[in-house]
Amino acid sequence: MTASSLYERLGGERGIALLVDDIVAAHMQNPSIQARFLPYAEDPDHLEEVKGHLRNFLSAGGGGPHEYHGRSMPETHRGMNISEAEYMAAIDDILGVLDKHEIDPRTRQEMLGIAYSLKDEIMHV
Repeated sequence: MTASSLYERLGGERGIALLVDDIVAAHMQNPSIQARFLPYAEDPDHLEEVKGHLRNFLSAGGGGPHEYHGRSMPETHRGMNISEAEYMAAIDDILGVLDKHEIDPRTRQEMLGIAYSLKDEIMHV
């Protein structure tokens, strides 16, 4: 028996797209970080570009068929001075969306591990 990839456990392309949509929506509603995300709502083309990068990032990192060609995490977040409280608010949103989609505990832990592995590349850069 072979273990399924993170990509497969997240529901493949369709599942990841739904997760990304819900994560971005949660960020836009979260008072702790919404100011960073609400401007995307005013530029639908840019919003779709950002979501596309997130989908490809999750696909590539999860063993899926897509490659990520976006900027590195430090480059993407440079100058944003993201605080630990903001970072944790984003993590809480992600975990809430994973719960909403009934993602299994193993996959939740793997996603959390990935998110924490990127913490130093995202915060205060």
